[in-house]
Amino acid sequence: MKASVLSLLFVATLSVSSFAQQDKSQRASPPDSVNVTTDDGVTIKIHYSKPSLNGRQLGSADFVPLGKRWRTGANETTTFEVDKDVLIQGQLLPAGKYGLSSIPDQYSTTLIFNKVWDQWGTRYDESADVLRVAATPTNSDESREQFTITADKTGTVALLWGTWRVPFTVKAAK
Repeated sequence: MKASVLSLLFVATLSVSSFAQQDKSQRASPPDSVNVTTDDGVTIKIHYSKPSLNGRQLGSADFVPLGKRWRTGANETTTFEVDKDVLIQGQLLPAGKYGLSSIPDQYSTTLIFNKVWDQWGTRYDESADVLRVAATPTNSDESREQFTITADKTGTVALLWGTWRVPFTVKAAK
């Protein structure tokens, strides 16, 4: 009896240990990151997970619906970190690390920078929002199966998925 209890505890411990050390790159929505230093000296670090369309339509009632907050990626909260005070679309965001989410819509996407970043992406407390700014979505000639975030040295960050493209600017606050 003792041997079977010990065996059961060993298997349970091994299972929990294996789960805790899961290779996130093997997830259906694998992790990715962007790390760039802009021409005006701002270091931008973004960590997110890349969901795929898998034949689904963006903006449908059950898949990234328009007008509703979206975690802007998958899995854990997408993080957006800057090492200096910056202007996002001309509005001040203090240096720090933030959870990034958005409210996609046909003519304007609201970008949300929230002080709570270390959590699962579906959790959200609006009272912790630090900044909300509007960005104008455009259509891209290239369609992307996986959600992607890019950033370049000019300070342009873009959210890309399907033919949806939402660029926004990050500039050092002077």
